[in-house]
Amino acid sequence: MNSSISELLEQKAIFMGGAREFAACQKVILGVPMDSTTSFRPGTRMAPFRVREVSEGLEEYSIYQQRSLDEIDYYDAGDIIIPYGNIAESMRRIQAVCRYFLSQGKRVFCIGGEHLLSLALVKAYRAVYPDLMVIQMDAHADLRDDYLGEKLSHATVMRRIAEEIGGKNLLQLGIRSATREEMDYASQNTCMYLDRVISAVDEVKDKIGQRPVYLSLDIDVLDPAFAGGTGTPEAGGITSRELLQVLHSLAELKIVGFDLVEISPPLEIGDNTSILGAKIMREALLAF
Repeated sequence: MNSSISELLEQKAIFMGGAREFAACQKVILGVPMDSTTSFRPGTRMAPFRVREVSEGLEEYSIYQQRSLDEIDYYDAGDIIIPYGNIAESMRRIQAVCRYFLSQGKRVFCIGGEHLLSLALVKAYRAVYPDLMVIQMDAHADLRDDYLGEKLSHATVMRRIAEEIGGKNLLQLGIRSATREEMDYASQNTCMYLDRVISAVDEVKDKIGQRPVYLSLDIDVLDPAFAGGTGTPEAGGITSRELLQVLHSLAELKIVGFDLVEISPPLEIGDNTSILGAKIMREALLAF
């Protein structure tokens, strides 16, 4: 691996014994412990380590896909070293590391971290895939133009992504919380499936076709009963079983990148959300 990139990374835990031969692996796990703009309950910086740590409690085999992680090669690159409080430098590092991996022919599977990090990843991906589309699975629209005066925030991330890729290339699933201004913006600029996930999947797949897709999964798309370890829980979400079914269905698309964000281990009871996060990562690695 490039030495300048290696200097931006540190390894604290490995996801389910991921392969260590970088050159041989097409899929790269990347942790981004960024928690700089969280506005309610912080803690997402702890997720990359904890999701990896509890992954040892899961089987490598997926009964849903009848495949095992033993059958694929994936490399755990560790965590980006985040300069806490410096949002601009954090975003620069995330984008630079992701662009490096893409230049080596890899696909990045990210464990966050707060949702703002997705903007840096999408920018890196769009440089490689100019016709990129983004699927956001989330409880919140994240379409504010600014939040508390900040243009770069977990509450503005999808507004910035819409500006980057073109709003109609952003497909928003599961949204059940937004301001009036966000809804007005969405009605004119994005493809929002309001409070819909399962019923929207076929329409989403038809709309995307064979175009490359980046999938961003905020854990709060789930009902808090299934994922309470998150900073901004929102009642009325889908179940963990339904989420897995959606992921398997979306595997028919050309998914080129994936992130899982907003797990907050300090807010958990019994590691349930982190364990679910590890299972989601296993299924994503096998499916996409």
